[in-house]
Amino acid sequence: MQLPNHSGSITFQRPGSPSHHRLHSQTTLFRARRILKALYGDYQGPVVLRLWTGEQIGEFADTALESSKNKHCIIHFNHPGVLRELILYRSVIKLAEAFIRGDIDVTGNLETLFHLETHARQLTFNKRMKLQLLNDALHLPPLSSNTHHNLFKAGRKQQKNSRKTIAHHYDIGNDFYQLWLDKNMLYSCAYFRDAEQSLDQAQQDKLDYLCRKLRLQPGQTLLDIGCGWGALAMWAAQHYGVKVHGITLSQQQQTLALARVKKSGLEQQVRIELRDYRNLPDKKRYDRIVSVGMFEHIGIKNFSVYFSKVKQLLKPEGLFLNHGITSKDGWRKTQLTCFMNQYIFPDGELARISEVNAAMEKAGFEVVDVESLRRHYALTLRRWIKALESHKDEATQISSAETYRLWRLYMAGCAHYFEEGSINVYQVLAGHQLGHIPTPLRREDLYINKVESAAETPDSE
Repeated sequence: MQLPNHSGSITFQRPGSPSHHRLHSQTTLFRARRILKALYGDYQGPVVLRLWTGEQIGEFADTALESSKNKHCIIHFNHPGVLRELILYRSVIKLAEAFIRGDIDVTGNLETLFHLETHARQLTFNKRMKLQLLNDALHLPPLSSNTHHNLFKAGRKQQKNSRKTIAHHYDIGNDFYQLWLDKNMLYSCAYFRDAEQSLDQAQQDKLDYLCRKLRLQPGQTLLDIGCGWGALAMWAAQHYGVKVHGITLSQQQQTLALARVKKSGLEQQVRIELRDYRNLPDKKRYDRIVSVGMFEHIGIKNFSVYFSKVKQLLKPEGLFLNHGITSKDGWRKTQLTCFMNQYIFPDGELARISEVNAAMEKAGFEVVDVESLRRHYALTLRRWIKALESHKDEATQISSAETYRLWRLYMAGCAHYFEEGSINVYQVLAGHQLGHIPTPLRREDLYINKVESAAETPDSE
């Protein structure tokens, strides 16, 4: 996604100007303090607020600091107009947009910012307080026209899982993703041995774990739906001797994947196409089918189309592994889900795992194995955030200041909700109903690494 290439940061007026006096007038400061104290006066936790004057509202809770070292943050309000919008629109999306534009800054752990959402949901005001808040907000100076621009918004009427909606997320540029992903460029949950394991090792462990779950054998054919930059396709070909057909809807992903396949000398084993899974030939059959991190784009209404197509493409004694994010409460229209569809995934929807399994069974699959990797995704996201933050200047230059801020906010929020348990990620292994399932009676083979350690294996790029 390419956002407008300007930072949107606040330019403060010189002392003595009318704007400067209005921002720093005692009336403005009084109204701003009153709004913040009404919203967060009884909040005790790891987040404090700071006005554009440097004045701090609230204190860090001692218990929060003791139990979660280095997990506090400070929200810097750079302009009173942010509070004005927050009250007038009563939307956390406005708060997020203010951060993306630079009207709000956050120092400390950005993930901690999402602790405020629980507090905000519990706020209630009587009619008198509501009128006071509205009056205070209306009397605050608005954001200036040079900062109150419209951010990029994805079209909402696009076809689910279409090339255009996929490009919105993945075609920011390969260089952008290379700054913070692992060396094999896997944009999906890693598989950690422990919290200290490196991201590169955990991602290679994930690749091998997927291949073992699929019980890949030399000479088999593997379809990789949503193959990304080709890491799994190359790993399966190199280490398991299979022939892989990878498909993606991102032109930039395909271009880099093809280059990596050629560099690795795997052209005879790996084919990467720019193709929609719905357009695969009906008569084509594969021994194994895998989809990692694409499922979220399908749309719940399209589950029957997706699973029916996969079943049609899978040989009678084949295995299918679906790796996708789910939601504890399903996909409801909330401010947070609207923000995700507006700025991150135009066609993204998350279902309950029970809905996923039911849809698979309805399509004619027998679910063989279901595994949650929720805690692994929280660890993965934190690695990505740290890497992105360490490459702030390069990320901003490659894309824009807004893109950098948007991705930090998006990934920090995901880390929070994976840790909390609101969202999860499952690997679901399935075969045809009433058919032979080519798996052992027990699962010991999953925990015997064919490739022992990422540190001991050659780079698969």
